[in-house]
Amino acid sequence: MEDVEEGEDGENVEEDEDGENVEEEEGENNKSIESAENSKTETEEVIDGKELDEESEDQSVQSKDPFVQHFHYELNESFFESVQNSINVKQTELNWPTLGVLSVQIPEKPETLKKTALDDKTYANAGIVPNIIKFKKESQLTDLFIKSQISKNIRAANESNLENPSNESNNPFTNLQTELFSIFNNYQDCYYPERTFKNGEQIRFVYCLHAINHILKTRTKILHHNAKLSNKTEIPDEYRDQGLVRPKILIVVPFRNSVLQIVKMLISILVPEDKGQVINKLRFMDDFGGGELQMPKKNPKPEDYQQLFTGNTDDTFRIGLSITKKTLKLYTEFYSSDIIIASPLGLRMIVGAPGEQDRDFDFLASIEVLILDQAEQFLMQNWDHFLHVINHLHMQPKNSHGTDFSRVRMWSINGWAKYYRQSLIFSAYQTPEINSLFNKKCTNYWGKIKIQNPINKGTICKVIVQVPHVFSKFMVDNIQNSADARLEFFKNKVLPQYKESLMKNTLIYIPSYFDYVRVRNYFKQEELSFVQICEYSKEAKIARARDKFFHGEAHFMLYSERFHHFRRIRLKGIRHIIFYQPPSIPHFYSELCNFMVNSNQKRKLSLSDMTVSVVYCKYDVIYLNNIVGSDRATRMISSERNTYMFMTGE
Repeated sequence: MEDVEEGEDGENVEEDEDGENVEEEEGENNKSIESAENSKTETEEVIDGKELDEESEDQSVQSKDPFVQHFHYELNESFFESVQNSINVKQTELNWPTLGVLSVQIPEKPETLKKTALDDKTYANAGIVPNIIKFKKESQLTDLFIKSQISKNIRAANESNLENPSNESNNPFTNLQTELFSIFNNYQDCYYPERTFKNGEQIRFVYCLHAINHILKTRTKILHHNAKLSNKTEIPDEYRDQGLVRPKILIVVPFRNSVLQIVKMLISILVPEDKGQVINKLRFMDDFGGGELQMPKKNPKPEDYQQLFTGNTDDTFRIGLSITKKTLKLYTEFYSSDIIIASPLGLRMIVGAPGEQDRDFDFLASIEVLILDQAEQFLMQNWDHFLHVINHLHMQPKNSHGTDFSRVRMWSINGWAKYYRQSLIFSAYQTPEINSLFNKKCTNYWGKIKIQNPINKGTICKVIVQVPHVFSKFMVDNIQNSADARLEFFKNKVLPQYKESLMKNTLIYIPSYFDYVRVRNYFKQEELSFVQICEYSKEAKIARARDKFFHGEAHFMLYSERFHHFRRIRLKGIRHIIFYQPPSIPHFYSELCNFMVNSNQKRKLSLSDMTVSVVYCKYDVIYLNNIVGSDRATRMISSERNTYMFMTGE
């Protein structure tokens, strides 16, 4: 494979102020008909290379491709209104061998449309419940509508994930990948909240394959239409094959190292060694490689911390990629890109805020596949940045960007693009924020699927210290009042039990920085003895706070979740823990409780000398699921009892 450090065919490359590249493209762009010279070259290449496989096949076979069925047809107005208002949504529950319980929601056509039997070739049909792909020995990947250009590369690219890669008669995917691809290839939204470091690469491979396959199908369709239209003066509606702008896929990830792994995966699928070229690869490796955190050898960090923060963990980046027949171009200008990979902060800096002159969000107008990987990390970075970007998807562009509107799909012109977008979300655990995003912002007219397995054992089962855990429930009418109600309950019911001198060395763990500030201000107002550590604390202050807390000079320590996430220090001297709210990161519960073993083993404290208290309400049910298990959490929320106690340890 050839690595090129300048534009293809010698095109000039210059860097703009934001670090993006502005290239003088000679390949395809979003215009309906390319320049005469380039259009001729691309058309000849396609015909000679037999790239138009889907167009040359029997139309009955092509029409079965979910890509064609999903994007080619318009929504009837009554069906659109039904989808828009979430009317007539069919709920189904599936149980698959590997994924487990799937909660499926698919909008159905109104009864009036079912009776009138509209022409399926004119209007879009409703989505269907997916089936698990069955691989037989003689099966071909092209039967799954995977482009032949990449199908032959899949086994080699996925070799590291396969248990027995040498057996060519086996499924080229793992069981997890097979079931996930069955959903992805059906072009339905999917939320998978069980991503781990063990299955992360399997997941990454499947969505990279799906992304490339989607781009190649779009490219083939456009080039085929370009060839047919070269001698025509008018463009019929059936040749509408594009969006308002070129970028079709947006992949949002938290760290530069994630981008590095994604691009390596894309290369292995699209242009493996000696089969193509990657432009600006060396520059990319310099920008997105290296920069690793130095992990301490003494008192090493937990394994999950080392796995999460491996590689370059910078969170400010964005990069455009374009795909041609045998070339992957990196650092393409956004409006010449097929795929954009970025962090929430990297996108937020471009999208800007109202009133800023240099803000730009037109490139988000025609995203057809949205991929959010390691979504739980966006909460630790800045969820507001991420939501700001999501809220700017599919807005009408301010500029035309050279678009030929005679080739733009009508549903895109009508502003219905968000109902055609497929959203794929992956996280390590469920959170209310991601659930809300999936429920409110994922509006695919073909429906959505959420993997929703019950949690049998929560992280409380991993607490090894023998200590009572008291869960105290406070009542609240609506979620808007929950913050105020929690603070009042904490001040009046929980805190008074820990003010006595016998209850010193109490750690107060606070997940939300908003709550952290309110509690801190109350402690200052009441002149309580405390120290504090949060993500904004300086090193000297952290050291003083830890020392004073360990020696009992400060009665309380206020401790924020984001600090623990990014630093994972080992706190000493803890005798009591108050969880102001159940941790949003499940394993932090057991990790903090187990700190009391090392803190007190030399002091030989008895059972009565250590306690754990948790404050919760009915809106914390997702957090409770992760800590005590789904069945217990349901009982704790629905029961009239307000106090529950569990005992851990021997």
